[in-house]
Amino acid sequence: MCVRNNREHLADERFSDLPRYTAPMRAILISKQGAPVAPSIETTNDFDDAAATPGPGEVAITTECSALNHMDIWVGMGIPGVDLTYPRVSGCDACGRISAVGDGVDPAWTGRRVIVNAAVAKPTPLRPYDPPNSSVRPDYELIGEHHNGMHREVFVAPVANVAEVGDDADPVQAAAFGLVSLTAWSMIVGKGNLRPGQSVLITGIGGGVSTACLAIAKWMGCPTIVTSRHQWKLDKARELGADEGVLDTGEDWSKAVRAWTNGRGVDVAADSVGRPTHLACIKSLAFGGAYVTCGNTGGPKAETNLAHIFWKQLRVLGSTMGTTDELKELSALFRAGHLAPVVDSVHPWREGRKAWERLESQEQFGKVVIDWRE
Repeated sequence: MCVRNNREHLADERFSDLPRYTAPMRAILISKQGAPVAPSIETTNDFDDAAATPGPGEVAITTECSALNHMDIWVGMGIPGVDLTYPRVSGCDACGRISAVGDGVDPAWTGRRVIVNAAVAKPTPLRPYDPPNSSVRPDYELIGEHHNGMHREVFVAPVANVAEVGDDADPVQAAAFGLVSLTAWSMIVGKGNLRPGQSVLITGIGGGVSTACLAIAKWMGCPTIVTSRHQWKLDKARELGADEGVLDTGEDWSKAVRAWTNGRGVDVAADSVGRPTHLACIKSLAFGGAYVTCGNTGGPKAETNLAHIFWKQLRVLGSTMGTTDELKELSALFRAGHLAPVVDSVHPWREGRKAWERLESQEQFGKVVIDWRE
């Protein structure tokens, strides 16, 4: 008990100067819906959001760095089935220090440098005629999509959704690490059941999730083959440890993948592109292999081959985000120096529009990060 009291006292003394939420605050706004999104990006010193005060079970996080994801483009373009109003703050990736805690939260969290799982499980009504949910994933609402997000000076999250990264963590690296690493880990390890030494195909190398998949696969000792429409991205991936690269010219490249595996096929295909790459991934898999998708930047309506799927007993899996327990596992690997993100560029928060322009250009390799420290 004395140890805990000492920790709480230390947290209060060391971090008493952390800024708490007071209206107004700095923020990056998407002013209106439309594509491209960058022209609609505005910065403000006058964002007023009373919801940034933590409620029971919540913490307020003073943002040090936030990072862009493709979700920041979807939010600006509009998401079918989601009623979005503008202006709004997007952002589902950030690193910061906890500056205030709500009721029921251990005060020892104060001052901790954390990253956040933006996926907040929606409450599920318990009905007497429902079957067991042992194999059912929860439905999520996302901080940064359904609610104002992390591209602002202070934001609020459930304490159950945060993971500590340590005092000595680089906020740029930590902000770039969280969501994409969680998505990649849940894809290829959690759902794809990847094991050390198995082979991995990663499409569209250069984005945050694909580079995170590469880092995880290499840490696990897995041979990796990547695809891209750009030779320079394949060359960059080789520098990061990819064993082989396939230039995607729009033709079926599955024969090249199978040749690389001596005809066997890969064990796991990690795909975030969708329509242009789905069928080639299916044809590239070994017997019992897993196709795992976390997105469809190239479109959702893909042609498949059911004969390949049933005869080769393939697993076709969807994956969205991941659990906070998975995020904490990844945070441990991050703190130990085993995994690190690829950072493309860092932009001061006042140059938010340039950050969106970089992401929408599709010329980035790795994560685009926004720095809030002044």
